[in-house]
Amino acid sequence: MRLGVYTDYPYHRVEGQVYAERAFAVFLGHLANEVDRLVVIGRLDPAQARARYRLPGEVDFVPLPFYPRLTEPLPALRGMAGSLHAFWHALGQIDVVWLLGPHPLVFAFAIAAALRRKRVVLGVRQRLPDYVRMRHPGRRIAHAAAHVLECAFRALGRICDVVAVGPAIAHDYRHSRHVLQIAVSLVEDAELVDPAAVNQRSYAERLDVLSVGRLDAEKNPLLLADILAGLCREDQRWHLTVCGEGSQRPALEQRLDELGVADHAELRGYVALDDGLREMYRQSHALLHVSWTEGLPQVLFEAFAAALPVVATDVGGIAEAAGDAVVLIPRGDAEAAVRALRRIGTDAALRADLVEAGHRLAASTTIDAEARRVADFLSGERGGGD
Repeated sequence: MRLGVYTDYPYHRVEGQVYAERAFAVFLGHLANEVDRLVVIGRLDPAQARARYRLPGEVDFVPLPFYPRLTEPLPALRGMAGSLHAFWHALGQIDVVWLLGPHPLVFAFAIAAALRRKRVVLGVRQRLPDYVRMRHPGRRIAHAAAHVLECAFRALGRICDVVAVGPAIAHDYRHSRHVLQIAVSLVEDAELVDPAAVNQRSYAERLDVLSVGRLDAEKNPLLLADILAGLCREDQRWHLTVCGEGSQRPALEQRLDELGVADHAELRGYVALDDGLREMYRQSHALLHVSWTEGLPQVLFEAFAAALPVVATDVGGIAEAAGDAVVLIPRGDAEAAVRALRRIGTDAALRADLVEAGHRLAASTTIDAEARRVADFLSGERGGGD
């Protein structure tokens, strides 16, 4: 199978190598091992941004014209018009195209692929209207456009097979021809920590809470400061480490200072898995995830693999997918998060139960296992699909 994958993420070329800003590129690298040829199609950003994830050399890349964002209509329209020409020529190199959206270009690409008699499969990882409302709270036109785009994408899903990240998204697309529910895990078999390791993690002294994710509005990072303040009111052993970058970092720093807990927090910025983050998972006492909206975040599986107890907001597909591997809290509820973390700090039996359940999930959804399932489904074999 010669597979083409389109995502709207920007890519960068640095010294002849192509880099992506999102960790999904790591998953694509493993998917390349399961197909005869993998062609990634996406916007090539000419800016010299900090590159994060290099596409493997065996992955081909088809650059599309760059535009900054859909909220700038004229540059976006010009970029999308040029993209159609590049995509049409790319279709000569592939047999199956996996189109991740919702995005306006997906509809034109799907028509072009159908005209060239190529198999079309959709991919979706989150509900676009929820994301846009959190990202642009005051822009009603953007909210309406996201709703229309979401409805149109679900309609397209009725005639295409769909790969959905997490059970909530899979349920949204239950009327599609066939649906494959996946977890975009980046965990490899060798990275799984024995659950017995949790018994060696002392909860008697300093207690380290880890948060991993972008510091943008939909991730609700300011709540982290309120949670830390609540923890420290009764117990000064609590510390918070935040790994991630984004537009709300200055606001988070200010909020930590206002609440008098800046000395108990460390904002590390972006940290790669193989550059310290994996060890931070293993050395922390709990992972805290507080997003307003999600599909099924990969950081949960990274924590599960490290035998780390997890507290997460009850959003997206987390409850159904993770079940008893997490302590769920209502979104936006700082006090509920404080109570959950205190329970983890004092209840060894709860910690052991969380770690055991998380280990089972991580072991069943390693990156190679998920890549094989996706490759089978994209080829038409529908392994694991409904």
